[in-house]
Amino acid sequence: MNVVNIFGELKRRNVYKVGAVYAVIAWLLLQAASILFPTFEAPGWVMKVFVTIIATGFPIALVLAWAFELTPEGLKRTEFADELPNKSGRSRAWIYVVIIAGAISVSLFFLGRYTASLGAPPRRTESSEKSIAVLPFENLSDDKANAYFATGIQDEIMTRLAKIAELKVISRISTQQYQSKPGNLSQIANQLGVAHVLEGSVQKVGEQVRVNVQLIKADHDSHIWAETYDRKLTDILGVESDIAKSIAQSLQAKLSGREEQTFAAQPTGNPEAYDAYLRGLAAEAESIRSVYSLQKAISFYKRAVHLDPTFALAWARLSCAHSRLYPSFGDSTEAGKRALEMAQKLQADLPETVLASAQYQYFELHDYDAARTTFLHVGKMLPGSSEIPAALAQIARHQGNWKETVAYYDQALAFDPRNAELLTETADNYNDLRRFDDALKLYDRALEIRPNDVDLLAWKAGIYEGRGNLTEAARCLADVNALTPSYEAVAQKVAQLIFEQNQRDAVQLLETRFAQFQFGSELELGIFQEFLGSSRLLAGDTAGAKASAAQGRNILEVLCQNQPDNDFPAIYLARTYTLLGEKESAYKEAKRVSALLQNDAIRGPAADENLAWIDTRFGNNARAISILTHLLQIPYQSSLYATPITPALLKLDPRWDALRGDPTFQRLYQDKAH
Repeated sequence: MNVVNIFGELKRRNVYKVGAVYAVIAWLLLQAASILFPTFEAPGWVMKVFVTIIATGFPIALVLAWAFELTPEGLKRTEFADELPNKSGRSRAWIYVVIIAGAISVSLFFLGRYTASLGAPPRRTESSEKSIAVLPFENLSDDKANAYFATGIQDEIMTRLAKIAELKVISRISTQQYQSKPGNLSQIANQLGVAHVLEGSVQKVGEQVRVNVQLIKADHDSHIWAETYDRKLTDILGVESDIAKSIAQSLQAKLSGREEQTFAAQPTGNPEAYDAYLRGLAAEAESIRSVYSLQKAISFYKRAVHLDPTFALAWARLSCAHSRLYPSFGDSTEAGKRALEMAQKLQADLPETVLASAQYQYFELHDYDAARTTFLHVGKMLPGSSEIPAALAQIARHQGNWKETVAYYDQALAFDPRNAELLTETADNYNDLRRFDDALKLYDRALEIRPNDVDLLAWKAGIYEGRGNLTEAARCLADVNALTPSYEAVAQKVAQLIFEQNQRDAVQLLETRFAQFQFGSELELGIFQEFLGSSRLLAGDTAGAKASAAQGRNILEVLCQNQPDNDFPAIYLARTYTLLGEKESAYKEAKRVSALLQNDAIRGPAADENLAWIDTRFGNNARAISILTHLLQIPYQSSLYATPITPALLKLDPRWDALRGDPTFQRLYQDKAH
């Protein structure tokens, strides 16, 4: 058979047609697989096997096309198919198959491009190549108590890098979950969305310090730059700036004039003050939103400024810590203000000083417009900081701009995708917006980073309680006891016991805590006295309830005098008055809370919620039910529960028992519309 006859036979037996159709369908399948496999998080080997199968099938299809032909009577060997009468439909069917398959293939191609742009990590551009995560520095000192020194050096390097506008820098909170020298750098870099990783170690022996650092290109695991710095403790202050500048040069990130000046500045000439400052940074890194670690940090920052009163950076950090502690744990307004004024007097244009000013305006003055302006200003000085969009999200919450809030949190998470604290804040926001499923997903993401964190589990438990799922809530709170060092977790455990109608167990837990636990502040002590008073009242111990309420009132009155613009202690003071039966004082304080929160979109309804409970205690049922009806329909941050009030909470919580005889109240937790 000559060559012409071979090609003619191939055409007659439709081998060309089958090859063309197979190629188009194979392309279609590969396009679909490239979209679906990543969507369902299939391992990389699945795609490889799929491609191999398709490639192997091509010669098999050609052999089958040679030997067989599809006819209206079914699949026939070619020699028998030749004997059948020819039909035009049979000769053109393959053309339709190719056209249809091609159209679908092209559609899938563009769909894949579109969905990739929405859901997949963006391709690295020149700017994303200038991105870095600083992993925890290894402490090589024989004295393991020097771990704070390694943590502090790491934090200072990141702080300096975050001031470089051309760099994307992942925060310490996102990186602290990883080991000092992990083996899977490319995976970590992918999780954090960076191209480069900095590893390091610190060894402190007496007055000598050795810092080793190496900059690594993550996808190739190739070393770009490495250096060892041997310094005396008195000369350690410039190391962080030297390292940050070397990294910037290696990544070809240009420094502005302001950035050059910032890097050249020495924060203090006192090594002991700097050591105390590093201890403060390490203390702040110990846990998520813990007042205990914050109080510890304050003690170190105070020591730093005592040793060097001209240490502006330490004054700024001290002011920030006081401001963050102010709203919920009764820190003095004057303490934060004094520290801020000292920082401004020493270095008013220091980014940390401007940040301290923004936090003071936000946390202590509640001047949200001024705080927003200042945060936007400092955002230009700290372009790589996720703290700025997160703060702007919080301000948007208070101003009732819910869409803007979500957008700012998304922006912050783009900077810090593995920041457990930021994930928690974002989850809290969804929780207050009654988007409970979204909140649970983010709490779970945070728990992947901080497994078994009691605070995270407590916040999850609060959502389950809000949905009436006490079984799942109990699982989350299984490890919480009277001595658990967490305000949120113990408060949630008390709520769970009360919802389970185990009021006596709640009383016993609180009494044990008072007997054996060291409370972190006077405010915490006063609030837990109110918890104990309410629990004793529900357990039938009226005298004991009044005794606890009186002790709480005495503490909270002093705090409210010292912090007249802080609604947090005022809410609990109104409740202690209510437990004591002091009607006039209770309503007066409740009215004051309402005035403080009248322009606060997220916290304002909590004042109404507090008033509803006071109304219930004093028999003003109609107004209480009216308030509760409204609260069920809006987003807000509750002062009674972990979630906004829900029908399940109205049904479970015995504090509303006085309203249960009213059909209108019954409908609130029975009607599915709510």
